[in-house]
Amino acid sequence: MIKITLPDGSVREFATGVTPMDVAKSISEGFARNVISASFNGTTVETVTPLTTNGSLILYTWNDLEGKKAFWHSTSHVMAQVLEEMYPGIKLTLGPAIANGFYYDVDFEDQKITEADFKKIEDRVLEISRGKHEFKLRPVSKAEALETYKDNVYKTELISNLEDGTITFCDHDTFTDLCRGGHIPNTGLIKAMKVMSVAGAYWRGDEKNKQLTRVYGTSFPKQKDLTEYLALLEEAKRRDHRKLGKELELFAFSQKVGQGLPLWLPKGAALRDRLEQFLKRAQKKAGYEQVVTPHIGQKELYVTSGHYAKYGADSFQPINTPAEGEEFLLKPMNCPHHCEIYNTRPWSYKDLPKRYAEFGTVYRYEQSGELHGLTRVRGFTQDDAHIFCTPEQLDEEFKKVIDLVLYVFGSLGFENFTAQISLRDKDNRDKYIGTDENWEKAENAIINAARDKGLNTVVEYGEAAFYGPKLDFMVKDALGRQWQLGTIQVDYNLPERFELTYKGSDNELHRPVMIHRAPFGSMERFIAILLEHTAGNFPLWLMPEQAIILSLSEKYENYAKKVLELLENHEIRGLIDNRNETIGKKIRDAEIQKIPFMLIVGEEEEKNGTISIRRHGQEGKGNSTVTIEEFAAIVKEEIEKTLKVFTV
Repeated sequence: MIKITLPDGSVREFATGVTPMDVAKSISEGFARNVISASFNGTTVETVTPLTTNGSLILYTWNDLEGKKAFWHSTSHVMAQVLEEMYPGIKLTLGPAIANGFYYDVDFEDQKITEADFKKIEDRVLEISRGKHEFKLRPVSKAEALETYKDNVYKTELISNLEDGTITFCDHDTFTDLCRGGHIPNTGLIKAMKVMSVAGAYWRGDEKNKQLTRVYGTSFPKQKDLTEYLALLEEAKRRDHRKLGKELELFAFSQKVGQGLPLWLPKGAALRDRLEQFLKRAQKKAGYEQVVTPHIGQKELYVTSGHYAKYGADSFQPINTPAEGEEFLLKPMNCPHHCEIYNTRPWSYKDLPKRYAEFGTVYRYEQSGELHGLTRVRGFTQDDAHIFCTPEQLDEEFKKVIDLVLYVFGSLGFENFTAQISLRDKDNRDKYIGTDENWEKAENAIINAARDKGLNTVVEYGEAAFYGPKLDFMVKDALGRQWQLGTIQVDYNLPERFELTYKGSDNELHRPVMIHRAPFGSMERFIAILLEHTAGNFPLWLMPEQAIILSLSEKYENYAKKVLELLENHEIRGLIDNRNETIGKKIRDAEIQKIPFMLIVGEEEEKNGTISIRRHGQEGKGNSTVTIEEFAAIVKEEIEKTLKVFTV
């Protein structure tokens, strides 16, 4: 007999050789019908894998991320089978699950896959799936595997790097593939499938290797799920920040300036400034001091911090000066500069904490294929701050930063989020700097602070920064997509590397603890996500223009100007559309610009000193006529509902 521990902590005894599916059936036949994959002692297993030792078992359904991964990876096998049928002689490489689906990289040699083929592939995948073919994993020797794939250089390369005794093939129907495992019970669970796109991809991501064709797909256990997903994708296209940024005249890119280097247009620059001022006001209340650091730094600065060893390959090439041996780098991080600011004078424990904040622009080299609008750029501005405190102050300071992040999210409409506690990899410690003792102290500080603040948390191992653990805020947007926004990190290591000190009450020198924090993360990425989350309908306090005045004819232009002056007196951002266009055309254009309020003025309004209000997106709901003072009160009330007051 063996003992199986389930996620709820309960322990059950089973005969040796029991399978995960057997365990599922012992819980409930209904539950077992929904189980599609499993893990045992942290390792992915098949639902029919015999279990021979005591251990912890997790059973996954479609509602679990690991269940979806198994589902999509299994579908990639079926799609690969179809591709071999339709394009004889192709060479398959890898077909993993990814977010929202899967892909398979294929060497089509002289053949070509086109969009016209997608429907045939989809139909054949579903035809095979209806056969309810079981996915069966079997071990093979290295010699057998190499012989099987002797005509496939890609699989041969993969097999050559594997140890004999660790190699497995997966069979279903007439198809076999090199695979480590993680499959659904049978193909019959696949009820809906779509080929999404094809793209070029270098073998193993190396530009020196041959370019393959990456075939992207997705699949679902119900056709209804696929239909809903495709509708969601259409909505995502409508909300694409690149499209909205162009329509709203916020930012642009220029090939002459360079890829991944956004140009902020007047409206976008004003939007950025409002976000900066919003955070600066809160930071001032919280005791932060603004600093400014250069865009470049000596290479030695980043060698000292450890960033050069970890990120040197992703930095721009060093800048050489006329002086022999003198090298500078475009700044990849702000923290080393802030350490040097701290080092400009001696400190006492009575002076701490010191909180330095900067909207600092940094530069990192991203490959051109990885650049994406504002979410992946080569130059970006971080709302960076670094707090230097005593170990005794760490808990309180960390919790204050959590309060600041929650204030930012609340004022910008991000209500659905999880706090991810990002810790070191359990096994590979080579990725990190510093002692185990300092890491344990830092990790415990984050875990305790998140617990005391009552945050909804998850723990992810291997996601820490190289110098310390993090609390990352994972936000779900209006479309249910998850983004990492805002981070707080505890760091005992940079103070060591930069020899930072303060004099304690014992008159001895001690090391401060360093907290890194960025509620926005980067201005570029934050604005991109905010654009897509709101579809460009920003909170009223943040909108580039809060109102537009539309006169029914040129006879009322003077009154429109008077209205604009009164709005400015109430600090309401507005403009006048005095084009020689119909009122209908002006309204349509204002709707496209997503201006929250359209203020229509004509004979009645001028005579009574009023305005007729039309809200964005409320076509057919009628207008209301109010005085300027009444309108100002409406705006003020709406802003106060969303723009919270930050308290310390």
